[in-house]
Amino acid sequence: MRNFFFDLRFVLRQLRKSPGFTATAVLMLAFGIGATTAIFSIVEGVLLRPLPFPDSDRLMVLADRLEGADVGGNGEAGVTVPDILAYSRDTKSFDALGGYQFAGYELSGAGEAAQVNAARQTAGVFSALGVAPQLGRVFTADEDEKHEQVAVLSYATWKDRFNANPQILGTKILLDRKPFIVIGVMPRNFEFPLVTGQLNRTELWVPMSFRSDELLPQSGANWSYSMVGRLKSGIAPKQAQSDAQRVAVEIMKGYPAMMASLRITSVVRPLQEETIETTRPLLRTLFMAVAVVLLIACVNLAGLMLVRAIRRQREVAVRLALGASAFALLRQTILESLVLSVSGGSLGLLSAGLALKLGKSLLPESLPRINEISLNWAVIGFALLLAVITGLLCGLAPAFAALRTNVNGTLKEGGRSGTTGSGHARLRSALVVAEIAIALVLLAASGLLLRSFEKMRKVDLGFRPDHVATASYSLPQKQYSTQASIDAFNSELLRRLNQLPGVKAAALSSLIPASGNNNNQTFVAEGYVPPQGAGMNLATLTSVIGDYFSAMGIPLLRGRTFTDADKSGAQLVAIVNRKLAEHYWPNQDPIGKRFRIGTQQMQTPWLMIVGEVADVKLAAPDDPTREQYFFPVVQSEDDIGSLANPATDLNGNGGYIVLRSGLPSEQMESALRSTVRAIDPQLPLTQVQTMDEAVQGAEAPRRFNTVLISSFAFAAVLLAVLGIYSVIAFSVASRVQEVAIRMALGSQRTGIVRLILESGAKLAGVGCVLGLGGAAAASTLLRSMLFGVSPFDPFVLAAAAFGVLLLALSASTLPALRAASINPNQALRGE
Repeated sequence: MRNFFFDLRFVLRQLRKSPGFTATAVLMLAFGIGATTAIFSIVEGVLLRPLPFPDSDRLMVLADRLEGADVGGNGEAGVTVPDILAYSRDTKSFDALGGYQFAGYELSGAGEAAQVNAARQTAGVFSALGVAPQLGRVFTADEDEKHEQVAVLSYATWKDRFNANPQILGTKILLDRKPFIVIGVMPRNFEFPLVTGQLNRTELWVPMSFRSDELLPQSGANWSYSMVGRLKSGIAPKQAQSDAQRVAVEIMKGYPAMMASLRITSVVRPLQEETIETTRPLLRTLFMAVAVVLLIACVNLAGLMLVRAIRRQREVAVRLALGASAFALLRQTILESLVLSVSGGSLGLLSAGLALKLGKSLLPESLPRINEISLNWAVIGFALLLAVITGLLCGLAPAFAALRTNVNGTLKEGGRSGTTGSGHARLRSALVVAEIAIALVLLAASGLLLRSFEKMRKVDLGFRPDHVATASYSLPQKQYSTQASIDAFNSELLRRLNQLPGVKAAALSSLIPASGNNNNQTFVAEGYVPPQGAGMNLATLTSVIGDYFSAMGIPLLRGRTFTDADKSGAQLVAIVNRKLAEHYWPNQDPIGKRFRIGTQQMQTPWLMIVGEVADVKLAAPDDPTREQYFFPVVQSEDDIGSLANPATDLNGNGGYIVLRSGLPSEQMESALRSTVRAIDPQLPLTQVQTMDEAVQGAEAPRRFNTVLISSFAFAAVLLAVLGIYSVIAFSVASRVQEVAIRMALGSQRTGIVRLILESGAKLAGVGCVLGLGGAAAASTLLRSMLFGVSPFDPFVLAAAAFGVLLLALSASTLPALRAASINPNQALRGE
């Protein structure tokens, strides 16, 4: 221990004598370790940390997969009301199993009315999750079946909307202007469903209490519900899936004639997997990118310490000649590296904490469990371990270089500045080549993402987002219990919107573009013969009121839009998008063609197509375009309305307002709020935004990927350039005598500059070749993050290689000019 403290004092004294070297090394490592720690904290919080439920590995989601149906994502379609009832009653593999559905309610009776996110769920959900409330209790299966109007609040809702009132239990609140009794408050960190985005977090839970319309036969075709359950001890997910499939077979036997062609397959998989499946590729890529930056920083530190070791060769030789042991020198060199790395790691840990505090709000909304991201002990331990490992690895090369010092040769050379050993030169060059290769991989990845983002920005959205304001509203069922009251509100709202100054078009819609919302409805196209093995015909339906296509700026390609003649009792009409028309009536004019909602067995009325419009992006611009059709709400009050999904039908109790105006966006949003309040002062609006903002939100995940990886690429290239500069500069400093002799023998200064630049170009060239190979190897990781760009895009790879070569030459220019300015007489006289 005494030797350790002696060595530590010696190392600290040596580092104080070289403040420039010490500051450079510490800051470089602080950047690398800090960035790596910040990203690891995200990875740990989202991917690695168990879900915040007891024995969370036993929590499973249960869903249906519809055979032959393209529902997007992982192919799961959710579950139906009959599924929830049958799976909950007949499966044997779960200790508890329940169904739930997202919902929105107008919350009043607690300050100003507001629209809140909620979840309707059966009592089995709380039992499966196994989390006890902080106050009160959760609702029971009996309360669910008897339609008791009780509610459980989230901790945030209790604190923010009810001032953490300890007497909240038994308090009456109004949800959609119906009285509900508060019976419990969940703990601070409880969150379910595990959604993405702070604004989407659930604020309260109410019993599912299936409505009468949800128990109708056609509700069996509505897969808008979800299920979660806790496996019994000793039961594996595959066993539970077989058990659920047994029940699914019985469910299909009970399908009415209109659903006889449907086939479902049960899927049971961990809740953890479902939560993170969409974010895993992004986080892996980010972690690898930041690890590359750290690797380059380590290589730079190793290079700096190697140069330092070479410059201290005479000191080392003297110490060895005086009897110092090789082990003591090795110990001191590695200790010096450890002091630097731990100092850099500590500073990096502080910077990571600051970065998370300031940058957590900038994380994409697609990341789940953002609130759980923090610098906990696991992350701190990771950072310190990383610092120690970095110090050990970076200290090995200079330590062994010091041990290989030729005592006699070094002492005989005295103060000569002749060239150093070829082994040391090759090692320094290899480190720089590795830096360049690694930096090129990141630079190529950044270029691919930038080009991909550029292509996404150029995608035709199918609508014009400029000068369009939107808002979502939900009508309370108690106040608007009849279709006549809903129609009266919608008609009055549309009339007032059209009278606003500067308004060019106004409409109401069940869906809007760029929102990420869609619904899949089955339909039958007249005259269409599906190919062998084809699945169901699915398309997204949208019900509209008013001049929707003008308001949203959707081009009409053929036919006409809806008119006042398209009213109840008249021929049912629809407008389809280009993708649907080309799929079912290729190379034909779709105007006059017919289709009907439902399956082949359902005798529903025919809708006649009167118009064809452009394909509209319902989610992000890089998402696939979906087949879509539109129909007027006034006609959907008949047979269409009974088949449409109530959650996406304006005959239900909500929808979107779309307003195109020449006014500034702020005035449009204010006009929307004041118009709605003039009709119903208590009715809140949500998602009030311009369509430009909606499109930017849809682009946010890809923008985040591009900006972050581009930042890492910039840092990696900067570190690589510094590495090239340091190697070339040291090479020039150690070759002063050689350069002086060349100039004394007649070499021109331009020749000296060319000689030094060639050294840098050779290193960069080898690094680029290796880097291009690395970029090709890393292409599979990037493929899922690219849009419209090949991972082997020759333009991007060539541009990245050319950029690295140019930067390498730039980094070599200053040392080359210094070499050319050497005075041969003074240099040789000094030797």
